[in-house]
Amino acid sequence: MPWRLCSVRFGARGGRTPKGLMNGIHGLVFDKDGTLFDFRATWGGWSRRMLEELSGGSDGLVRTLGEAIGYDLETGSFAPDSPIIAHTAPEIAAHLLPHLPGADGAVLVARMNALAGETDLVPAAPLVPLFEALTERGLRLGLATNDSAAPAAAHLRMAGIAQFFHFIAGFDSGHGAKPDPGPLLAFAEATGLDPARVAMVGDSRHDLVAGRAAGMRTVAVLTGIAEADELAPFADVVLPDIGHLPGWIDTQEMAET
Repeated sequence: MPWRLCSVRFGARGGRTPKGLMNGIHGLVFDKDGTLFDFRATWGGWSRRMLEELSGGSDGLVRTLGEAIGYDLETGSFAPDSPIIAHTAPEIAAHLLPHLPGADGAVLVARMNALAGETDLVPAAPLVPLFEALTERGLRLGLATNDSAAPAAAHLRMAGIAQFFHFIAGFDSGHGAKPDPGPLLAFAEATGLDPARVAMVGDSRHDLVAGRAAGMRTVAVLTGIAEADELAPFADVVLPDIGHLPGWIDTQEMAET
């Protein structure tokens, strides 16, 4: 069976406004892949390893599987519509199963999750100092990923930042999956924050559409596959990476004083 983990909460939570924050942003909810971690550098290796394992050494099958999920093994690049970018593990598996006669979907998803837990993570920015700085501001922090919750929590621990998060939700946490706003609204409810005082930070349209639907501000970052012109219509701001968040938050607070 695939791992299941309901929303995981680290650190404090409650309904009061964070100390020192009267205006601007009170919370941030992050996507994971392509946002906290550089997408191409992190998930290219995972995709290659998974496809080579599934193909059993067949050059023809490995190419077919790569095409099915929009991954080019020769260049290490992803197609803009690759399900790897923003879809859940079962949705990715659904693209592969037609080419794997007799394969069991649940077993495939479990193996994908196991490989995800072993992936070498490439941070999109220096994560520990960034999250220390965000925590010092009194911000409440959450994660809403279309990955499974268990490997997502493991990735935060591996990166040394799990302790900064008040809330973690995967597609299997019971709140739905982006672009549904459910995981984002669950973060707001768990932390007692007005969604209007929360920013959704992500690298895909799924992230930003979910943020808009939740009534949150939306921050796009360019450490995924999507380009700025694709994300800009859904974003309040487009940043090179999450390392630029403190400066943007300062502009939001100044705008309301």
